Amino acid sequence: MENNERPTSEYLALVVAENKSETMTVGELKHSLHERGFGILMAIAALPLCLPVPVPPGYTTFFSIPLFIFSIQMILGMSAPWLPAWLEKKQIKKANLEKLISKAIPWLRKIEAHLRPRMTYVNVHTWEKIIGIFSFVFAVSIALPIPMTNFPPGWGILIMSLGLLSKDGLTIIIGIIVGTIGVGITMIVLFLIWMGMSMPSFY
Repeated sequence: MENNERPTSEYLALVVAENKSETMTVGELKHSLHERGFGILMAIAALPLCLPVPVPPGYTTFFSIPLFIFSIQMILGMSAPWLPAWLEKKQIKKANLEKLISKAIPWLRKIEAHLRPRMTYVNVHTWEKIIGIFSFVFAVSIALPIPMTNFPPGWGILIMSLGLLSKDGLTIIIGIIVGTIGVGITMIVLFLIWMGMSMPSFY
C-alpha cells in the first residue's frame, strides 16, 4: 500500500517508527508528512490540543502558531506548506511524539471508520480555502489562554483535516460545526469574564 493511501493513524505511526534518532525537528516531521499536503500537517498540529492531558502554560498558544501559518497559506491557495526556519529547527523528543500518537490513534481510527469520499463535486483546493478560513478563526480561539476551551476548536480542525485527507466533504462540514460551537463557548466565557470584571463591587 502506498503511503498516501494509508489511513492517517497508520501513516503517523509509520513516520515515527521509521525515525531512528531520539529527537526530530519540526522541519523533519513536516518533510516526512509533506507528501500528504496541508491536511496531515494541520491534523498533527491539532492533535496535542485534542487530548485531555495536563499541559504547561503557553502550550496551546505555541501549538496555535503552526495552525495560524498553515491556515493562512491554505486561504492564499499555496500549493506546498511552509514554516519559518526558527520553527522548523524546534526539536521534538521521539518518545513524546510516540506517546502523543499512541494516545491519538484509537480516536483517529474511530473517525476514520466513518470516512469516505463525499461531496466530491467541491474540489480539494476549494475545500482547503474553506478549511483555512475556519481554521484561522479556530486557532484564534485556541490561542486565548482560557482553560478547557481549546478542545472543541482543536477537534474541529482535526476533523476537518481528516475529512480533507479522505475527500469527505460531509466530515469537513461536521468539523466546521464542532469548531464553531467551540468558538461560541469561548465567546460566552469571555463575555462572562467581562461581565464579572464590569460589575461594581459592593464590598
